[in-house]
Amino acid sequence: MVPRRRLLIAVYATVAVLIAGGCSTGTDAVVSGGSFEFISPGGQTRIFYDPPEQRGTITGMSGESLTEPGRQIALQDYTGKVVVLNIWGSWCGPCRAETAALEAVQQETKATGVEFLGINVRDQRDAAADFVHNFKVSYPSLFDPAGRSLMALTGFPRSVVPSTIVIDRRQRVAAVFLTALGRDDLLPVVQRVAAEPDQALSSRATP
Repeated sequence: MVPRRRLLIAVYATVAVLIAGGCSTGTDAVVSGGSFEFISPGGQTRIFYDPPEQRGTITGMSGESLTEPGRQIALQDYTGKVVVLNIWGSWCGPCRAETAALEAVQQETKATGVEFLGINVRDQRDAAADFVHNFKVSYPSLFDPAGRSLMALTGFPRSVVPSTIVIDRRQRVAAVFLTALGRDDLLPVVQRVAAEPDQALSSRATP
């Protein structure tokens, strides 16, 4: 039997590693084709889904624009684009730390058909709008304090902020990051997904 002291040290160490990745913790994700659904694979914070035909599809995600109240934005509007979906809050320190990197990747990849879309959660509209202005964020965000738009991600750990999801041109999840990111973490993944050949992207096209 493991001594109580040793067991407690192991538990505390595990919690510390998980918290270091962002503002809060949660489960990771696994998909195997069909609709996208999170299943814990054992504590990973960076998950990649290949080959493309194994990826799960996101459907029904939409919400109100943060900066244009009343305007609805839907993920379906971005069909044919690679979408980088970032879940953030103005109250989240790691979100502030990664914003410049996200904006840099957006500017470097938009010419290849990449779009960024934020989802602002557990926030006040004025605080979130100030964040967008102060950090010069050029891409739109959904204002979703209750996290309702994330219901389209079955089983997604909504407590994990920031999180970033890279979605291929057929709206299938190619990568999930449950941690704050730097430019060098995200750029090669986005470039790889944007460069995927047509035959891979069409392997499980909807009729």
